[in-house]
Amino acid sequence: MTTTLRVSPSTAVIPVHAVWGAAAGLVGGVGMGIWMSVSRPMTDTAMITMVAGLLGSTNAFAGWLIHLSIALFAGITFGALLGQFAQRLASAVVLGLAYGAVWWTVGALWIMPANLGMPVFEWNDVTSSSLGAHLVFGLLAGLTFSLVARTAGKQTGRTTG
Repeated sequence: MTTTLRVSPSTAVIPVHAVWGAAAGLVGGVGMGIWMSVSRPMTDTAMITMVAGLLGSTNAFAGWLIHLSIALFAGITFGALLGQFAQRLASAVVLGLAYGAVWWTVGALWIMPANLGMPVFEWNDVTSSSLGAHLVFGLLAGLTFSLVARTAGKQTGRTTG
């Protein structure tokens, strides 16, 4: 007896969108990481070293590794959840900015301060600077996703919009 597995076209593209999202997340993460490396909302403390504090370090390189790991995860999730809607440039930018704002709310206002023993959901110099960084992430991730989707569509002969 033979069993046949049928996969719908929409299910089959999720892994591709996740891969495109990984690339988009890394591009957005690099842009955001540069912002966090030069932004010092607290005296003599770059935001990237605050990220390193999540694992008890003050090393900027450790901060970059942690940050890019989170950006990779965020990009994969963006691709898997929103990839089908983010293939056109305008929608990708809007979704990317919204996605960056969601990560700012969850990551910068809640998870990071809670792990560092700081007040959660508080507006201050760190969280306001972090909002800009997360919007840079979302913008670059959305743009990159759209461009990768368009390029891949041309190479496979499929149009993505």
